[in-house]
Amino acid sequence: MPGNKSFHRTDRVAAQLRREIGQLVHAAVREHGLPSMSVSDVEVTRDLAHAKVFVTVLQAERAAEGVKALRELAREIRFQLGRMLRMRSIPELHFHHDDSMDRGQRIDALLRDVAAGESDAAVSDDDADAGDADPSAR
Repeated sequence: MPGNKSFHRTDRVAAQLRREIGQLVHAAVREHGLPSMSVSDVEVTRDLAHAKVFVTVLQAERAAEGVKALRELAREIRFQLGRMLRMRSIPELHFHHDDSMDRGQRIDALLRDVAAGESDAAVSDDDADAGDADPSAR
C-alpha cells in the first residue's frame, strides 16, 4: 500500500512544517512589527511541492496586513526552513488567513441571540398565560 504510506508522510511533514513555521512566524511578528498571529494548520500536497499555511490573526481588522506581510516573507521563511529541516526539497509556501475562529464566534453569538430570543418569548408567553387566569372570562 504505497499510497497509504505517502498519505501518512504528508501528515507528518505538515505537522513538522506547522511547528517550524509557527516559530518562524512568531519571530517575524516580533521582528517586523506585524499583528499577532499564529499558524493554525498546514496542508501539504501529495508531491510535497506546495504547502498551504493557514494563520489566525488576533486582530481580525489587521488580518489582510498580516497575511500580505507573510506572503512577502515567504521566500525568506522557506529558506530558513531549508536550513532547519532535513528534506530533499522544501515546499513552496502559500499563506492564507484562517477565519474559522471569526466564523465560530459569529455562529456562537447568533446561537446565543436565538437562545435569548426563545427565553424572552417563553417569558412573554408565560406572562400572557398568567394574564388569562380565568379562561371563562373570554
